Amino acid sequence: MLAAVSVLSLGLLLSACSTSKESELVASSPEDSFTNPVSTIGNDPYVINHGDGYLAVESKNGGLWVTQSEPGNLTGIFKSSVTEKIWDTPTAGANCKDVWAPELHLLDDAWYVYYAATTCDGDNANHRMFVLKSDSMDPLGSYTDLGPVAMREDFWAIDGTVVDLEGQRYFLWSGWEAEEDGQQNLYIAPMDSPTTLAAERVKLSEPTETWEKMAMPIQEGPQVLVKEDTTHVIYSASGSWTDDYAYGALTFQGGDVLDPLNWVKTPHALFGKTDKVTGVGHGSFVVSPDGTEDWMIYHASRAPGSGWDRVLRMQPFEWEGTKPVFGEPVGPDITLKLPSGELKP
Repeated sequence: MLAAVSVLSLGLLLSACSTSKESELVASSPEDSFTNPVSTIGNDPYVINHGDGYLAVESKNGGLWVTQSEPGNLTGIFKSSVTEKIWDTPTAGANCKDVWAPELHLLDDAWYVYYAATTCDGDNANHRMFVLKSDSMDPLGSYTDLGPVAMREDFWAIDGTVVDLEGQRYFLWSGWEAEEDGQQNLYIAPMDSPTTLAAERVKLSEPTETWEKMAMPIQEGPQVLVKEDTTHVIYSASGSWTDDYAYGALTFQGGDVLDPLNWVKTPHALFGKTDKVTGVGHGSFVVSPDGTEDWMIYHASRAPGSGWDRVLRMQPFEWEGTKPVFGEPVGPDITLKLPSGELKP
């Protein structure tokens, strides 16, 4: 499955649903509107469509939490009272500190939560990918901790996600080439189960462009987006603590999924900072409650220069064929229309 997202793909240009189209996003009345941020604190938002609402998974308050929105309420997902702590961060072991970027995937007959974590001493070099499996089909129910994702090589790994392509399931993540920090690349490997990789990793892409190397050469936070028969990977580039954090993309051209030559990188950022909103990236993509609009949920710096002090935001985007038009982060002074079909509280 494609991370429970049945929409989306990528443009090769940073298109312009920006200030020229902001007027089309503005609400005509307060009862049909919302403003950003949708949460005043948060990181790496992962939200999926589920039934008549949405599910979000977050790392906070000593563990992992899954939240279910009220029916048809996308903008209120982070304020919903229907939330459960599905896992407590352990007090010992390889996954007891710095639990990052959880993702929730329905694979085969169970829910799986993938997350990155490190040892209790907080040593970043020990970050690896881990996985939980649900004990039932209830995403807010109990989970079993299955430990680390079984990889052929034991290297630093974060931001894991899952994609089905050409009849095969793959794991996609951000990692180091060897034992030392200094650059993060995107890696991919086939899976033979939701917890085990079937082969050695392949370096799918590395940061080569100036916009991918601000403060440090980084590609991370991959998200798989599909429009019609075109598959893309949206990723975040440059130092996540900088104002220059931005979205880039890889587009699959067909053929062998594990051949990097079959993926084309955008020549420049697709979604980046403005003078009002900075540090944008590492989010997720859903459709509106009635299925007619495409929406992006992402984090941004609380203020220019605030680094990892972040808020969560959302806004719609459009398409040119199979290319998304992300435009620019909508300014904090813009009152947006509610997603189409959103039920009023």
